Amino acid sequence: MSEEMPYVDEDMEPDAELNALTNAIIGAAIEVHRQLGAGLLELLYENALAHEFMLRSIPFIRQVPVSILYKQQVIGETRLDFLVAGKVVVEIKAVEMLAKVHSSQLICYLKVSGYKLGLLINFNVAVLKDGIKRIANTRAKLSAS
Repeated sequence: MSEEMPYVDEDMEPDAELNALTNAIIGAAIEVHRQLGAGLLELLYENALAHEFMLRSIPFIRQVPVSILYKQQVIGETRLDFLVAGKVVVEIKAVEMLAKVHSSQLICYLKVSGYKLGLLINFNVAVLKDGIKRIANTRAKLSAS
């Protein structure tokens, strides 16, 4: 039996509000990268990005727990690096290059959490725009809770 294709549109912007929010997140990430550059551990970028969000009054929650269900049974829990403004999942990486598995991880997080949009940000690049990937969950409800 074949697995259903992921329901992701990497170019889709769900709405103007989410577009503005992702632009604010990316702006904060660019500032972190401008100050720190590439080569640090993921946790250090996460700490710096949290600080930058606070400085910019961007609402966020770190390490958000999400239960994983299998046939209506909770089988464990994962954590989202950031949930920004209750709408955008942000996954931080500090790797040589983003691999398909990193996108798959964010797709899975969007699927299990029900959120519409995620940003995958790899800080271990020369130019941050080359390390950012937007992924939209086109099957998500209008608002996840």
